[in-house]
Amino acid sequence: MLSTPSTAHVCFDRVYEPAEDSFLFLDTVSSAPETAFLGDRFGQRSEQRRSPPLVVEVGVGSGVVLAFVAANAPAIFGRHDVLCLGTDLNSFACRAAAQTVQTAIKEPAREPSVFLDVVNGDLASCIRPHSVDVLIFNPPYVPAELPDFSRHADYNTLPPESRSTTFEQDSYLLELSYAGGDDGMVVTNRMLEQIPAMLHPTRGVAYLLLCAQNRPDAVKSRIRDWGPGWLAETVGTSGRQAGWEKLQIIRIWRQELAG
Repeated sequence: MLSTPSTAHVCFDRVYEPAEDSFLFLDTVSSAPETAFLGDRFGQRSEQRRSPPLVVEVGVGSGVVLAFVAANAPAIFGRHDVLCLGTDLNSFACRAAAQTVQTAIKEPAREPSVFLDVVNGDLASCIRPHSVDVLIFNPPYVPAELPDFSRHADYNTLPPESRSTTFEQDSYLLELSYAGGDDGMVVTNRMLEQIPAMLHPTRGVAYLLLCAQNRPDAVKSRIRDWGPGWLAETVGTSGRQAGWEKLQIIRIWRQELAG
């Protein structure tokens, strides 16, 4: 069993605390079907003809998922030379996640992946087109009113001459991590629009988490309508839970077309 990275250093007053959705990601990417899929796509058999894969987590939060992937790259990808990058709109999450990943890959007896950085930015706005091999996105999926982004510049840093954030600031920063607007899909829809241009054109793959109220079957159908070769399948689920909180992880990728 692969260990869960430590997040003991993270202040969960203003950074999303790992929960069922986070742990579903850990279980999914380390499952036998997904390690077989990723190993075939990026592992030792292809190492001589393919560069190290770039793994990007958008909305990295505490960093527990990216750290897990970075620390366990040989088990997940069949190689250790994986490049890891995160992004988050919450600057406090960026600093926390960077420490989570750095701590995880420094553990003894590991062949470390390469941790690049965690960038403070909106979704994938800082990512070069067609450069991402593996995208991970655990979006704010709860159907709830979006935060008031007009406050972002002030709330994304410590108040002047203060060593701590305010309650209102903490509330706003946590809203960034869960509030998804109408049907919980406003932020996810923005990300879906960016995915085709983000992923490597032949080997790119994305993992996206959805809840039942996000209408996963409709999302998968929409992705398959992007054009020839686009595929979307459920590869992880939180199980038989009633109501909209039931979670799914879908894999998005493009099948290479013959000649």
